[in-house]
Amino acid sequence: MTTPDQSAPDRLRVILAEDSVLLRDGLVRLLQAAGLEVVDACPDAETFLAAVREHRPDIVVVDVRMPPTFTSEGLEAALVVRSELPETAVMVLSQYVEETYATELLAGRPRGVGYLLKDRVADTSEFIEAIRTVAEGGTALDPEVISQLMSRARHVDPLSRLTPREQDVLRLMAQGRTNSAISRELFIGEGAVEKNVSSIFSKLDLAPTGDDHRRVLAVLQWLEHGNEP
Repeated sequence: MTTPDQSAPDRLRVILAEDSVLLRDGLVRLLQAAGLEVVDACPDAETFLAAVREHRPDIVVVDVRMPPTFTSEGLEAALVVRSELPETAVMVLSQYVEETYATELLAGRPRGVGYLLKDRVADTSEFIEAIRTVAEGGTALDPEVISQLMSRARHVDPLSRLTPREQDVLRLMAQGRTNSAISRELFIGEGAVEKNVSSIFSKLDLAPTGDDHRRVLAVLQWLEHGNEP
């Protein structure tokens, strides 16, 4: 994406994920003009993740809704980046607040993460400053994003905090399945199952104690909300 004379050891290295050609090219020009090195600019989540794994940039800038379904592919890819490359900062730039995955993105490790709304970015210099802040380990959150996430937290039950994958895991836990059985059923590793179970406990506010069995308590919450085992 950059030409050889644009590279420099101290430049922030950025990878973009944006399906709109016009906006993608505009962001590339803006970032390059500000002295950042755009390593790659990708039209979908699949090529974005491949580029991130290959180049390991300082920060990624990613839209939420991307091909093929235009639902939450971009934000889900951002979560993969946070999991696989925790040293890489993540800036979400979207028209939408995708509350479930945004909450997960911010809950895990709030440093080095940003979420800005495209229609509310009124100053390009402030946008570049936000990129630099997040790349250096800070945060940059649009007030509207914060408002929507706080409103959601006040009005939803704890189970709605779970991602679709965590809900699948909890449903199988309610059926009495072991972690190894859940692993086979969902075609994921046992380590991934353990991470999901740990996340479920955290999101359901089930702190470890000497008396209570958190697995049973989690299943009880699942059943109390009318879910079938």
